[in-house]
Amino acid sequence: MKPKKSLGQNFLKDQVVLKKIIEAADLSSDDLVVEVGPGEGVLTRELVKKAKEVIGIEKDGALAEKLVNNFQFSIFTWKSISNDPILNFKNKAAIISADILKVNLPEIIKQNSFLNYKVIANIPYYITSPIIQLFLETEIPPTEMILMVQKEVAQRICAKPGEMSILAVSVQYYAKAELLFNVDKKSFYPVPEVDSAVIKISVNRNKRTVINKEETKKFFRVVKAGFSSRRKTLLNNLANSFHLPKNETEEKIKKAGIDPTSRAQDLSVDDWKKLSELFA
Repeated sequence: MKPKKSLGQNFLKDQVVLKKIIEAADLSSDDLVVEVGPGEGVLTRELVKKAKEVIGIEKDGALAEKLVNNFQFSIFTWKSISNDPILNFKNKAAIISADILKVNLPEIIKQNSFLNYKVIANIPYYITSPIIQLFLETEIPPTEMILMVQKEVAQRICAKPGEMSILAVSVQYYAKAELLFNVDKKSFYPVPEVDSAVIKISVNRNKRTVINKEETKKFFRVVKAGFSSRRKTLLNNLANSFHLPKNETEEKIKKAGIDPTSRAQDLSVDDWKKLSELFA
């Protein structure tokens, strides 16, 4: 089946890379896995060997059918899963033929007792951020995610203070992110224009219990204000965004133990938390 460019389909063909992903996932026979975009099932085939059960969510209906026919998994459509989110697993896997961004993920997770699960996937690069955001902000997040993403995006997600971005702050607010290894573009077919990397995002479930929606909203309001103009200092961005006198803004920034002449990319998540308490 010819890969569809419109769905960002680039299939992994490198067995060495596949083995490294499985090793990084460190799966046991008790593990539950959600795979986004299983495609032709190269990774799925290895996941079902190690895990207890796998839910694969594939947007391409033709690919989902092919996957089910080749491996004899059970299959569910977007309509059927909307009416009844309870799955039956055949050969340890259930394939949902639907858009990951449209299914009721929390309901599927709860109804199928996937309360402690991992996400392992070679995700479509054009929707990397929405997918990561979906899992980090959902009612029941995974314990960890092992994801193949574009190399440049991987570096941004795992950045340290000095090279931070809104994306890095958004991920690291909820979890710990680390770049595991790079993957050459020749490991896929068709060969994409960019190299890839595998990252690990570990979610602290205990930390999640103290994060509430109002605090989160305040936090990201300040972060967006700080990043509003990348060339300007933190002092200028916050003063302009919150319509405050510069002397008052400077006093608040110093109170947080931060240099007012710093730029947004220099700050850690903890720095932003201190600022959100003072500005929001």
